[in-house]
Amino acid sequence: MGPATLFVNGKIFLSGVAPGTNAGLHRPPMFAECMLIRGSQIEHVGSSSDAAIEAARAAGPDEVTVCDLRGKTILPGFIDGHMHLMLLGQALNKLDLSRCKNLEDIRNTIREYAAANPHLPRILCRGWMHIMTPDGARASDLDDLDPTGQNRPILIDSKDLHSTWANTAGIEDLGAREWTDVPAGIIHRDEQGNLLGVFSEAANLTYVWPYVARVASVEARIEAIKAAVKAYHETGYTGVIDMAMDEGSWEALQTLLKREGSIPMRIAAYWLVKPCKTEEETMAQVERAIELAKLHNAETSPDCRIVGVKVICDGIVDACTAVLSEPYAHNGHVELPLWTEDQLRPVVKQATEAGLQIALHAIGDATVKMVVEVLTKYADPEKRPRMEHIEVSKKEDVERMGKGRITASIQPVHSDPAILKAWPRLLGEHRCGRAFAYREFADVGAPLALGSDAPTAPHTPLGNIYVGTTRRSYREPELETVVNPHFALGLCEAVAAGTEGAAYSCFDEHRIGVLKAGHKADFVIVDMEWEKEKLMEAKVIETWYDGAKVYAAQE
Repeated sequence: MGPATLFVNGKIFLSGVAPGTNAGLHRPPMFAECMLIRGSQIEHVGSSSDAAIEAARAAGPDEVTVCDLRGKTILPGFIDGHMHLMLLGQALNKLDLSRCKNLEDIRNTIREYAAANPHLPRILCRGWMHIMTPDGARASDLDDLDPTGQNRPILIDSKDLHSTWANTAGIEDLGAREWTDVPAGIIHRDEQGNLLGVFSEAANLTYVWPYVARVASVEARIEAIKAAVKAYHETGYTGVIDMAMDEGSWEALQTLLKREGSIPMRIAAYWLVKPCKTEEETMAQVERAIELAKLHNAETSPDCRIVGVKVICDGIVDACTAVLSEPYAHNGHVELPLWTEDQLRPVVKQATEAGLQIALHAIGDATVKMVVEVLTKYADPEKRPRMEHIEVSKKEDVERMGKGRITASIQPVHSDPAILKAWPRLLGEHRCGRAFAYREFADVGAPLALGSDAPTAPHTPLGNIYVGTTRRSYREPELETVVNPHFALGLCEAVAAGTEGAAYSCFDEHRIGVLKAGHKADFVIVDMEWEKEKLMEAKVIETWYDGAKVYAAQE
């Protein structure tokens, strides 16, 4: 039968919160005492008096290793319901600007980094927020920051990954002077038509992302994936849903799989479909996803598969590119959607007919309304269509989400008060009162899938759950601001959304996401108290994947 491990004297979390179940704020947790695993599977979960547990104890140390948890908690391995695997790995090696407050901070941070790293061919940064540069961002702001005299390209990812900011050398390295406008893309220019060095939305996806993949070798991309997997093990993840899979990332994943045989992370991927100038070009991307899904699916490669297509339907609030039903409060701006219903229809219909799932990014309330309409009309509810982010919404559209069983793919870390300081000015207080309405999503019966959107936000799942349940800041714990506390989730339902809910969202709940006999032995041992206010103090002790320990915290 093979060696086994018996975990005793612990708190083995039993979810009891099925996707689409309204568990409420105060449902108490259910725990078992013991868990027996053998090989890659869970064999039994229950009490110390159960016959299976007593038999395991009696088998002796040659057959069963006993692990005394000493009161620690075992949770199902977390599954990040929305993230970007290779981008996260690459971001881990980029200069983090997220602590900067203004342009001066950005300039000083980059200058110091450039001086300390003269060997780097490019200065790659991340974490820029538009609120840091309220007067706009320009290439010239970055042109005098390389004290080595090499005049190296500087490329800065916005925190949300919807924009890239480049210096003049970066513009040349990108070849951006030859770029033409693309549908739903923004190549920022001054009044004379000169490039400002900022590329947003579809221009970022169409031009900058392929450039980043092109200048990174396959080996560099593989190392980025391995770094991301390692970082995820350290915080308790055993699975991810990649929400922007493309050729560069897929090539690296497949090369790594062929080389090593497996990747210790369960990967479900949505193929990114970008807006193109013709419908034929757009639909070619859907056909590519269908082609790959026939080869890499739950039957042929369950731990690295293509499950659907992803479409980014609008931008973000901070850049004023999210599409709202009313103009932006500070300047009267009205943003247009990146995709219209007519453009989405053939994509959703063809992907659905081919058996793929649909994931549509919608942040502004006007986009949420359109996406609900599209998914209700053209997607198959049995295929579990999903909407990503849903940051500003109206109650009537939330109710339609519940009726249509549309999965609410949410990232509580985006509701952190520390990064919402500009929202009252941009949206007005009345719309801020409708932000991140997670409680409503649960109350109407929409299945919840919890994700981080890493690398756009901190990826630690316990920090994510802390924000979702307390509506307070994980980034700046000293902040006293609480964002719409009436929309908070309960602790049990938030943990379930980050495990079983994420698994359910991509048809994997039959084998992962819950601690029960017959499921994969993917779990995390946590030293924690079951109180939402104390989640910041919780510590991941060990992460187990497929019955093997893949991370252990240092003593």
